Amino acid sequence: MADKQQTTCPRVDIGGQAVMEGVMMKGPDAIAITVRRPDGSMAVRYEPYVALSKKHKWMGWPVIRGAVNMANMLVMGMQTLETSTKMLGIMDEEPTKFEKWLAEKLGKGIDKVVMGMAMILAVILSVGLFILVPTAVEKGIIAWTGSTTAATLVGGVVKILLLIGYMIFCGMVPDVRRTFQYHGAEHKTVYCHEHDLPLTPENAKGFTTLHPRCGTAFLLIVFVISILMTLLIGRGITVFIWRFLFHLAMLPVIAGVSYEVLKGLAHSDSKLARALRWPGLQMQRLTTREPDEKMLECAIVSMNVALYGLPKNAPKNRDGFTILHSYKESEKGYVFEKPEVKPVAEAAEAVAEEADEEAPVQEPQA
Repeated sequence: MADKQQTTCPRVDIGGQAVMEGVMMKGPDAIAITVRRPDGSMAVRYEPYVALSKKHKWMGWPVIRGAVNMANMLVMGMQTLETSTKMLGIMDEEPTKFEKWLAEKLGKGIDKVVMGMAMILAVILSVGLFILVPTAVEKGIIAWTGSTTAATLVGGVVKILLLIGYMIFCGMVPDVRRTFQYHGAEHKTVYCHEHDLPLTPENAKGFTTLHPRCGTAFLLIVFVISILMTLLIGRGITVFIWRFLFHLAMLPVIAGVSYEVLKGLAHSDSKLARALRWPGLQMQRLTTREPDEKMLECAIVSMNVALYGLPKNAPKNRDGFTILHSYKESEKGYVFEKPEVKPVAEAAEAVAEEADEEAPVQEPQA
């Protein structure tokens, strides 16, 4: 399959995210999560979804939609990760005393408190690593050279190097490396759908793991746009705290512009667009890995369920998650056979007969 086909995409609304041992896919009006359980089965969760732009038209306006999407994906991403761990059954450990106390004081469930704390820590880490540290470097360059232009360029390079270093570090963790494989499975499946091919592991396997609409490419574009905007309107700011607040305040605008750039590059096949999206594609080599067939099956199931819903009469486990054993069971129009339900009298008679068959034979006594 040609590289040209693999790194361009039509205007579609299907996107996704790798999760713990699985994949989430977000369709136009539904979200599906599929995880591979330790017994080899796939647990699936389907949830209807209404885009914020449909509820509030202004949230779909250019630039604004990018800022809204970034905030929405942060919240949705944390919720999806939490759901996937529940589906795997790995969140049964006892909450800490602090978590219990906080849940009691806030009047919220333990799960919501834990997720909220995780989101706060993630935001603090992101702001500290990608805004505070580069701003401190910029301040040092200004003090040394007196040039805000040099400071902005060096600060931007530091941001990108920190991002690359962070991704390399994450890729060294075995569990995260498996998640990167599921990330690759998500991209291959999205490509397969975009090229109107039947969703099978064999078809998806032929595509690349590098996709132009990936969040990794988006982050790189955000950092580049940040450098350009700071050069245009932030060059005169030399005081550390004001530079920090400027970077923080400009983040929604930068995200909005970056989102439009990402979409424009992804849907264009011009030589310029291909050249500009190339760095973002190469960055994905750090956050994607080649998946195995079982990982591709999870991604395909999520894609099918997000597009067509759950198969009819699909079995569920005690936690309410649908259980599938093959990606074929998620294909459009698939119907599970209904379990045979016997009438009460017939069932009771069958039980009595079974009991008689199992009863020991008594020898006649003299």
